[in-house]
Amino acid sequence: MSDTLNIVLGLLIPFAGTTLGAAMVFVLKKEMKPFLQKILLGFAAGVMIAASVWSLIIPALEMSENSTTPQWLPAAIGFLAGMGFLLLLDTVIPHMHLNSDKPEGKKSSLGKSFMLVLAVTLHNIPEGMAVGVLFAGLLASNTTISLAGAFTLAIGIALQNFPEGAIISMPLAGTGISKTKAFSYGLISGVVEPVSAFLTILLTSLVTPILPYILAFAAGAMIYVVVEELIPESQSGQHSNVATVGVALGFVVMMILDVALG
Repeated sequence: MSDTLNIVLGLLIPFAGTTLGAAMVFVLKKEMKPFLQKILLGFAAGVMIAASVWSLIIPALEMSENSTTPQWLPAAIGFLAGMGFLLLLDTVIPHMHLNSDKPEGKKSSLGKSFMLVLAVTLHNIPEGMAVGVLFAGLLASNTTISLAGAFTLAIGIALQNFPEGAIISMPLAGTGISKTKAFSYGLISGVVEPVSAFLTILLTSLVTPILPYILAFAAGAMIYVVVEELIPESQSGQHSNVATVGVALGFVVMMILDVALG
């Protein structure tokens, strides 16, 4: 299989997860129960934590092993930069989180439905970057990154995108808008992933030495999403213990995928 086809497939797998999840609005008649919503949010958080460690931070450290700079420096700088980047976006872009009536970011006249979509879109950016930087590493013939590892991350992101797609489309349908429109919003929120992945590949191909920094950057951005959004949303209200179980399951599933297949 050619490199181009591998990249196209790798970039589309996470988007497919979001699309299938959003399509649940046509299958399930009622709004998702809080119990299920909590465990899925927790699962997504667990997947992202494990992916940040095994697929991004560890490879970044391994790539810097023979560098003239301290081994930990690129990972530390990249991680903090990723956290800072998402903090900036979170501060500037108007959005609203699930189960919240208070908008965040700059004041805006945008409707609640659109701001919910923007919130999901925001934390799809680092996921797309994470997938993109691994495929960029493959193109750069970096021995630390394998094709199986890149596809494993893409599949792991798709697994947690499935509940995310459902979590965004089903509550929107519950607000009174049509199922088709709710599905479209879920679909749009996922488009940013292949786009951000492609842009990351372009950036990394231009400046190959920054690959460890970009890996850690994506990890920092993903951890920001987990700490700022997924964990608080999953722990609010009832069924917080179920959300914790979801985190454990997501972490272990992603860890097994990465170690067994990567």
